[in-house]
Amino acid sequence: MALIVQKYGGTSVGDVARIKNVALRCLAAQEAGHDVVVVVSAMSGETNRLLKLVAQITDRPDEREQDVVVATGEQVSIGLLAMAIHAQQGKATSFLGQQVRIVTDSTFSKARIKSIDAQPIRAALARGHIVVVAGFQGVDESGSVTTLGRGGSDTTAVAVAAALNADACEIYTDVDGVYTTDPNMVPSARKLDRITYEEMLELASVGAKVLQIRSVEFAMKYKVPLWVKSSFTDDPGTLVCEEDSSMEDVLVRGVAYDRNEAKITVCGVPDVAGAAAKIFGPLDEKHIVVDLIVQNPSKDGRTDVTFTVGKADFLAAQELVRKVAEEIGASGIETDGDIAKVSIVGVGMRNHSGVAARMFRALSSEGINIQMISTSEIKVSCVVQAKYTELAVRALHTAFGLDQPMPPEGVSAVSEMAALMGEKV
Repeated sequence: MALIVQKYGGTSVGDVARIKNVALRCLAAQEAGHDVVVVVSAMSGETNRLLKLVAQITDRPDEREQDVVVATGEQVSIGLLAMAIHAQQGKATSFLGQQVRIVTDSTFSKARIKSIDAQPIRAALARGHIVVVAGFQGVDESGSVTTLGRGGSDTTAVAVAAALNADACEIYTDVDGVYTTDPNMVPSARKLDRITYEEMLELASVGAKVLQIRSVEFAMKYKVPLWVKSSFTDDPGTLVCEEDSSMEDVLVRGVAYDRNEAKITVCGVPDVAGAAAKIFGPLDEKHIVVDLIVQNPSKDGRTDVTFTVGKADFLAAQELVRKVAEEIGASGIETDGDIAKVSIVGVGMRNHSGVAARMFRALSSEGINIQMISTSEIKVSCVVQAKYTELAVRALHTAFGLDQPMPPEGVSAVSEMAALMGEKV
């Protein structure tokens, strides 16, 4: 018997028929001898509906009160699912975030989980119940309702799995696993059987929407076996797991893109110690996440600093940076909301050269200009004009052989790279 945490997204519980289907899946897992905990999102479209109501009241809502509103979506879902299990002669107990005591910090709308009281869950499991937990929400130390940001139910599920020391965490969604890229954009994209925590973390951070980045961080930290599956098929899905030597045989695991970024350039920044701290300090204080940063070489004692932020923070970031630019004597700021970031990710590139060069050639061959570049051990990201997003993703998917079947185990990344570049090993 295993302890399994399952998470069902908004599409999976989008209507009553789908909620009933989820109930049957939960009961089937229990009948197979497992203890089952289910984390549920709001019904598809419900969070957006609630946010629209908020927007009709004010265009600058108090984030604490907004969280009170949007957290109600999950309350409906868990109640309906528990009742659907009851209707099938099963036993179930639903819990809100505050009832399980999912304690978070007080960063409303994008809170981070600090602790979970697993005792209420264990007590319900001991009674033979399927436990249904509201995703996306928690409470801070003072008892205020908080939400975890878009995709936060993934984080709830993995955090609950870690708190319970679960045998597996299964993320059910409307896709049957993790693909080499978005199959809606590239029909030749292939489903991966396995992917490392590191690769999934990088893909999530650069735009892949299969899993929320914090859920992968939790899974990697606590070594939670994480499965991505479809709630509409019996496909085994994709396992997100620790790296083994055979996984380095694949040079690039996937291509991701993100159209949800905008670019800000602070022009004519005095090239003196502390200037960068003055630019980015206020952004940090407002919890605005900065992604790529590029500083041009100094000329005549001045330089330009360019960085990207999420579009949701674009206006707030502009206001802050414009004030800072005046304070430090910069010549002004320039902005561009019409950009996209395209990235390649793979643990196989960690110890092999030529990957970035091939990426740049692939983009150049399509006439795509690169505005910014960022790298890590297993990732290369480029900022390009938004209109070239699809073309860039397709070009990179082909350039790194992701249109083709995965090489058999034992074929090294060096051999794969050489084959792609038409060279002999």
